[in-house]
Amino acid sequence: MPTLYLAEGIPYTAVMILSLIFYKVEGLSNTDIALYTGWFYLPWLIKPLWSPVVEMLRTSKFWIVTCQILLGAALGSVGLALPFDNWLTYTIILFWLAAFLSATHDIAADGFYIEALDDKQQAAWVGMRSTFYKIAMMLCQGALVILAGILEKKYNVQLAWTITFAILGVLMALFGVYHIFMLPKTAKAEAATASPNAPTNLSGVFESFWQQLKAFCLKDNILIILGLLLLYRLGEAQLSKMAIPFLMDSPDNGGLGFDTDTIGTISGTFGLIAMSVGGILGGIVIARNGLKYWLIPMIMCLNLPDIMYAILSATECSSWLAVAATVCIEQFGYGFGFAAYSVFMLRISKGEYSTSHYAISTAFMAAGMMLPGMVSGWLQSIMGYTMFFVWVTVCALPSLLIAVKAKKTKYLTDEH
Repeated sequence: MPTLYLAEGIPYTAVMILSLIFYKVEGLSNTDIALYTGWFYLPWLIKPLWSPVVEMLRTSKFWIVTCQILLGAALGSVGLALPFDNWLTYTIILFWLAAFLSATHDIAADGFYIEALDDKQQAAWVGMRSTFYKIAMMLCQGALVILAGILEKKYNVQLAWTITFAILGVLMALFGVYHIFMLPKTAKAEAATASPNAPTNLSGVFESFWQQLKAFCLKDNILIILGLLLLYRLGEAQLSKMAIPFLMDSPDNGGLGFDTDTIGTISGTFGLIAMSVGGILGGIVIARNGLKYWLIPMIMCLNLPDIMYAILSATECSSWLAVAATVCIEQFGYGFGFAAYSVFMLRISKGEYSTSHYAISTAFMAAGMMLPGMVSGWLQSIMGYTMFFVWVTVCALPSLLIAVKAKKTKYLTDEH
């Protein structure tokens, strides 16, 4: 099971973070980077549309193994596309294919978790699942980026990233082969637990999904729900696309001029550790005092550290220690603040269609990340880094205003 969540976290991080660093190294503008990589969220946005099909056709193990092997081929081919004149088009297609496969793998991995483990085992493994997902992020965003940076200095950018993506592709393919033999066979969850009225064909599946979507849209205070889902991460969605380009851009372009391996060390290692600590602490304090108590403070913790990037930009401070502190504080705030968002999605998903409504909630979360992220590079090119980071911090205001309304709804007032 631990290897399953390593294999789940690596492709997501490769598509969302590694691609961003790769395109920055290759010299793309921030506008293009944000636009192209923003589109990679689309498979997670529309994931609820095909998740019923994945669950109905073949077993979870089949989809896991198939996706892992195909992910190995797709990610490994990114490096092979670099010598071609149309390398940008080819790599975008390959990353988008990897995003689709990664989203499908998420569906299958979640299904396997439910099929293979009983309730007690699921509770016992939830912490391990999260831990190995974070390790996967550190491996991809940290170790592989550091390796790419070292190889850039020893050889050249093209060869460095060809080797990096080759390693990534081989690793994912090996996970697929390993899981052919090591993942246990499970009966499909539907066969064991489905009611006699469960849909058995595609028409029935989509009719059922439509009923679940309609039930979601008819929830009490649905506009407040959608507002918070879409706007909670408004600032972070933009910062996540421009923070690394800012650290890597040359001082002539307003950046700090850090090299690739330094980015892997600061952002991909120390930053992720800080994020994990923040997430753990966020869960603890919500369990102690409740979501209603912590919702607004956590939104502020998520957004206020962003102003530190504006200070770095305005002062042109390139101190390694200052930058590492900024990244760690911002990532800690992200992990701490995201805990409230996660619990809110669980609260609004309670009821008859809890699983599907949670999936719909994550789709709106993806939309809230995708759309602001796509325009963030364009905004930065107009504003410059300093004013862009000020703008990102100000973007906390819409979510704070909606949170005031959300605190009065039953989703927060019914807690102990």
